[in-house]
Amino acid sequence: MQKFILMTSAAAVAVAMSAGTAAARDQIRIVGSSTVFPFTTAVAERLGQSGQFQTPVVESTGTGGGMKLFCGGVGESHPDFTNASRPIKDGELEECKANGVTPIEIKVGFDGIVLSNSKGGEQVDLTKEQIFAALAKNVVVDGEVVANPHTNWSDIDEGLPNTKIEVLGPPPTSGTRDAFVELVMEEACPEAIEEADGCTEIREDGAFVEAGENDNLIVQKLEANADAYGIFGFSFLDQNADKLQGASIGGVEPTFDNIASGDYGVSRSLFIYAKKEHVGAIPGMEEFIKEYTSEAAWGPEGYLADKGLIPLPEADRTSQRDNAVALKGMGS
Repeated sequence: MQKFILMTSAAAVAVAMSAGTAAARDQIRIVGSSTVFPFTTAVAERLGQSGQFQTPVVESTGTGGGMKLFCGGVGESHPDFTNASRPIKDGELEECKANGVTPIEIKVGFDGIVLSNSKGGEQVDLTKEQIFAALAKNVVVDGEVVANPHTNWSDIDEGLPNTKIEVLGPPPTSGTRDAFVELVMEEACPEAIEEADGCTEIREDGAFVEAGENDNLIVQKLEANADAYGIFGFSFLDQNADKLQGASIGGVEPTFDNIASGDYGVSRSLFIYAKKEHVGAIPGMEEFIKEYTSEAAWGPEGYLADKGLIPLPEADRTSQRDNAVALKGMGS
C-alpha cells in the first residue's frame, strides 16, 4: 500500500490523477448506519466477487458517527463512503465542506421503523400517541405537563398489555433514532409539550433502554424477554421473522408492501454518501456506485429487496442513478 497523498481540493485530485498518481489505498472503506449496513455489505461482497477489486470494508458506526468520520477530511485515514438512515444534516454538510469533502448523495431505497417484540409476547396495535405516552420524558396529565408516570402499557390504555414498559432503542448517534423522533414523537407531540420544546425528549427512567448500534443484540434480548419491545429498521424484522413480530401502527402492519405503498406511517429514506475527492484515488469507487445503483441490486427484483430494502419508484431510481454515475456532488 502506498502512502496516501493528502488532497485538499477536488482540483488537486484532478491534477494529481492526470499526472498518473497511484492509488492511496487499494480497498474501499465504508462507515455509517447499522440499518443500511446489510445492504451495503451485500453490494461490497458483489464487488469483491467480481475479482477486479478487494471486497470493501464496511463498519457499523451509526449514521451520526459515520458522518463525523466521513466529513472529517480527505486522505487515506478517512472513509470513502458513509451509510445513512436519514439525509445529511446542514451542520454535517458544513463540516464536510470545511474539511474539503464534497459528498455525492445517493438515495438507495426506503425502510420502515418498527416496534417489535418476541413471538412469545402479545402482538399489539399502537397509535403514535400511545407510543409518545409510553416513551416521552414528559406527558400531559389533566392539562398539566408532568414527568412521565406510566409504568405499564395498560396505564396508557386499558386495552394494551398489563406489562412493564420496556423498549430497547437506538442511541442519539443513530439515524434510526433521529427518524423515530421525527416520524413518531414529533408528530404525536401534544401542544403543551411542543410549547415547552420537549417533543424530542425520551424518558431516562429505565423504560427506554439505549441498546447501542448492534441490532442483532437487540433481537437476542427480545428473544430472552417476551415483554420487551425493540426499535429498529424493517429489514431486521424481515430477517428475523421467525423470532419477532412487528406492532401495527394505526392499524397498519409493517410489511414490505405497506411501506412501499406509503400506507405504513413510520418509514424513511435510506442513503449512501460517496466522497467525490476520493474517486479515482481509491480503486473501485465508481464501480461500487454502479453496482449499488444497478437494477440487479436495488431494483424490485434485485438482491437488496431480498434483504428487506424497499425499492424507490422507477423514475427516482433513474434520477438517482444518473446523478450518482455522473458523480454530481452536493452543491456542485
